[in-house]
Amino acid sequence: MQSGQVKRVETTPFEGQKPGTSGLRKKVKVFTQPHYLQNFVQSTFNALPADKVKGARIVVSGDGRYYSKEAIQIIIKMAAGNGVRSVWVGQNGLLSTPAVSAVVRERVGADGSKASGAFILTASHNPGGPNEDFGIKYNMENGGPAPESITDKIYENTTKIKEYLTVELPDVDIGKVGVTTFSVDGGTFDVDVFDSASDYVKLMKSIFDFEFIRKLLSSPKFTFCYDALHGVAGAYAKRIFVEELGAKESSLLNCVPKEDFGGGHPDPNLTYAKELVARMGLGKSTTQDEPPEFGAAADGDADRNMILGKRFFVTPSDSVAIIAANAVEAIPYFSAGLKGVARSMPTSAALDVVAQHLNLKFFEVPTGWKFFGNLMDAGLCSVCGEESFGTGSDHIREKDGIWAVLAWLSILAYKNKENLGGKNLVSVEDIVRQHWATFGRHYYTRYDYENVDAGAAKELMASLVKLQSSLSEVNQIVKGIRSDVSSVVNADEFEYKDPVDGSISKHQGIRYLFEDGSRLVFRLSGTGSEGATIRLYIEQYEKDPSKIGRESQEALGPLVEVALKLSKMQEFTGRSAPTVIT
Repeated sequence: MQSGQVKRVETTPFEGQKPGTSGLRKKVKVFTQPHYLQNFVQSTFNALPADKVKGARIVVSGDGRYYSKEAIQIIIKMAAGNGVRSVWVGQNGLLSTPAVSAVVRERVGADGSKASGAFILTASHNPGGPNEDFGIKYNMENGGPAPESITDKIYENTTKIKEYLTVELPDVDIGKVGVTTFSVDGGTFDVDVFDSASDYVKLMKSIFDFEFIRKLLSSPKFTFCYDALHGVAGAYAKRIFVEELGAKESSLLNCVPKEDFGGGHPDPNLTYAKELVARMGLGKSTTQDEPPEFGAAADGDADRNMILGKRFFVTPSDSVAIIAANAVEAIPYFSAGLKGVARSMPTSAALDVVAQHLNLKFFEVPTGWKFFGNLMDAGLCSVCGEESFGTGSDHIREKDGIWAVLAWLSILAYKNKENLGGKNLVSVEDIVRQHWATFGRHYYTRYDYENVDAGAAKELMASLVKLQSSLSEVNQIVKGIRSDVSSVVNADEFEYKDPVDGSISKHQGIRYLFEDGSRLVFRLSGTGSEGATIRLYIEQYEKDPSKIGRESQEALGPLVEVALKLSKMQEFTGRSAPTVIT
């Protein structure tokens, strides 16, 4: 057994190590500065209760992006230095963000104990590589992201850190399953490398009826395509879709995890998932082949998802509403009923209408999965979602991309249970259109303006807040732009009081609410590593069955025009068009 002694290394603070709702994200070249990662990790250990560190077990893994392997070795040695007893690492350092949450919540060690938390190495849907993004975040023992009380403490610690603790140990072979034991200052320290997929697959099999889904996938009329965008979802795709559910291996696209995501942008939307979009018949050039019945994609760390039917895109807002509307019948885990549902504020109100119809508890929360986690821990919420391609349930405390795909496959299997031998299957498009006919349609789009000058972005937001002081002036401007747009009846900055812990979150987005149920929402997003991203959300509710079949951009045209002119988007940002439209 190799041994080592705890070593104190002197350091000085770095500016700007403030973790956002998704942890700390910066360019790789920032993280690879001497002591940079170490400062953040030590500040995290120092922010946690002592019993969650000394003698505890933690998980360290991530989406496999560039610099992950080096970072894992650094954190293992620092864990030893801080008195952690055992570190669990997914094989090759790979664990999806939802799988980390599952491992923390479900996995039991040989001594009967569980993990007290996890370092997740990911920058989510941002690109990877030597000149791209890296990220780190800490999840607590419920499997969910650290609350603000902890992230604030981490940040405070980074501003005054003077030393960090580590142990000089040889690197652990994280490509090989097994336990490596070291002696550290007379005590034992274990690193347990385990199969990345087993715990997660076991959890999915306890939620869904795999045999039911397998019947659908074995129907010659049902074709399927899953694109991991070279992210960590590839470590689960073959195991679940091919080995467990019997899909053909040719159904899998880009399912080999790569440090640079194959040079692509691992963001599952119509702009970046080009290959899947083309295969599903939604690309600019039409393909010769008949598109599959069902397609889905994941982001870098596999917590986001995009759902597609043949030549048909399902908006994330519609997706969570449709899952909630069908969950009790189609998914065994929910057979006893839903406790409640929740969505992030910018997400369309499609879920609200389902909650109303089904008489379910409903919550509108700020963007950030921890808000859903609080509701779930209190037993108030079963299904939740965000418009940014995140959907999930109370089986873990993160959004879960593969869970969403299995939920859709369960709904398709349920709708086609009497029909697998029939002439035509009930399609994704049929399910969505039937949902609109029942609940009405929320036309919805999001415009992202990425890497905008941070000063200009703040000025634009301040101007929109100032405008809210006079609704009559707002309506004068609106009617001057488009007389056919409804009047604004309320305008505010969204504020949320958590019903569980009473905490208040302010400045969560600027809202303009119209008389006919339409909404304009403006938010600054902190998920990029450079500049600011302005997100503009545009929504219009339509109950008239004769008007639910229009093209989204056509139906939303007048509201888009109002949003761009009201915010003076081009004037403030210099941009004549968004970077991405979803």
